[in-house]
Amino acid sequence: MAKESNSSIKDEEVYDALRDKGASKEKAARIANAQANGDMDPSEKGGKAHPYEDWTKDDLYERAQEIGIEGRSDMTKDALIAAWRDH
Repeated sequence: MAKESNSSIKDEEVYDALRDKGASKEKAARIANAQANGDMDPSEKGGKAHPYEDWTKDDLYERAQEIGIEGRSDMTKDALIAAWRDH
């Protein structure tokens, strides 16, 4: 049962289950959103995502927004890439 609605979480059930098991908010959001995306398979190693350098700044920003990377609105594309890699 969702404790609070968060529109950036695509699968609230998975998110809540992961949080109950002790996963951080960011990790739970990443996994829940990946499982809700038919193009991703978070249970397999080695994703099919293109390198961050191939993404548009808007795409990087949207994904940063989904998992709550702070300060993203002031970041350049390179800063967003660095934030993703450090996350």
